Amino acid sequence: MAEAGELNEQQQRTLLDLARRTIAQYVRDRTVPDLPTGDPAFEPQRAVFVTLHKHGELRGCIGSLEPRRPLAEAVRSSAISAATQDPRFQPVTRGEVDELEIEISVLSPLREVASPEEITVGEHGVVVSEGMRRGVFLPQVATEQGWDRDTMLTCLCAHKAGLPPDAWRHGCDLSVFTTQVFSEGD
Repeated sequence: MAEAGELNEQQQRTLLDLARRTIAQYVRDRTVPDLPTGDPAFEPQRAVFVTLHKHGELRGCIGSLEPRRPLAEAVRSSAISAATQDPRFQPVTRGEVDELEIEISVLSPLREVASPEEITVGEHGVVVSEGMRRGVFLPQVATEQGWDRDTMLTCLCAHKAGLPPDAWRHGCDLSVFTTQVFSEGD
């Protein structure tokens, strides 16, 4: 899933450190650390998701499908949101910060697909949309769940987009993206 603009190990570590410092500082006193400077890789606007796990279980995941901020700023913002605004969870507390494992997904631009057959499980993240309803799965979700393409699309429609489970078979819009994923556990 490599593509132009992929981050090297040092850049990945810098962003993971930024996410961890941001979460710790924000839950402590609602302030944020300064952004890293001097690396041009952090300046282009990129779409990013930050995922938090605690003892192997999902603890928060928020990001953006569209590039709206420079990469480092997007990581900082998504880290705060994943820790404090994921509606599935209570906000992360100070006592939990050291128990979190942080994963960052840097997204490629979205690309519409004409049919589900163009989607490769484990390689593509998927966005399904119809009218005002929209849902997204990162590429790693289907792999982690052991889903095939049909199961992934059915779950995406029914559980994330609020659409009928088979909406993906009947003309809703499908888009894909790839990610560069890195975590503290790497």
